[in-house]
Amino acid sequence: MMATLIRRATADDAARIGAIARAAYAKYVSRMGREPAPMVADFAGHIAADHVLVVETAGVVDGYMVAWAETDAYFVDNIAVDPARQGRGLGCKLMAHAADEAKRRHLPAIRLYTNAAMTENLSMYAHMEFIETHRVVEKGFARVYMRWTVPAGEK
Repeated sequence: MMATLIRRATADDAARIGAIARAAYAKYVSRMGREPAPMVADFAGHIAADHVLVVETAGVVDGYMVAWAETDAYFVDNIAVDPARQGRGLGCKLMAHAADEAKRRHLPAIRLYTNAAMTENLSMYAHMEFIETHRVVEKGFARVYMRWTVPAGEK
C-alpha cells in the first residue's frame, strides 16, 4: 500500500474537498430530501480558519476532516473520503489523528455528530466505541451527537 500523508489543507485544496464532499454525501440526498450540510459547506472558510486536514496518497487528496479543539473535546464537524478511495482505512487514519489531537491537547474526548438518516455512520461510530449523547434538530437536520472518551492514562 502506498504511504499516506495527513496535512493541513490549503486554499488550493478547497475545490477537491468540495468535490469529495459532494461525491461522498450524494447517496444521502434522497434519504434526507435535501443536500446534507457537507455538500454545501464553506470549505474555503474552514481552511482559512485552519480547521481542515486532508489525507493524501501519492500527492492526491483522498479525504478530509473539518475539526477543531473545543473546551471539553476535539470536535469533528465533517469527515469524508472519496468514494473511489473508501475501504482503504483513510477515514480511520483521520479519526486516529483526531484521537491523537485530543490527547496532545489534553482533551478528554472526541465529539461529533451525524445525521439520523445516515444509519451506516451510526453503526460505524458505535463500532468505534462512540456513545450517543443526544439528538437534536439543527438547521433542519436531525443530528445525532456522539462522544468517544480518551482512554484513562492517555490524556
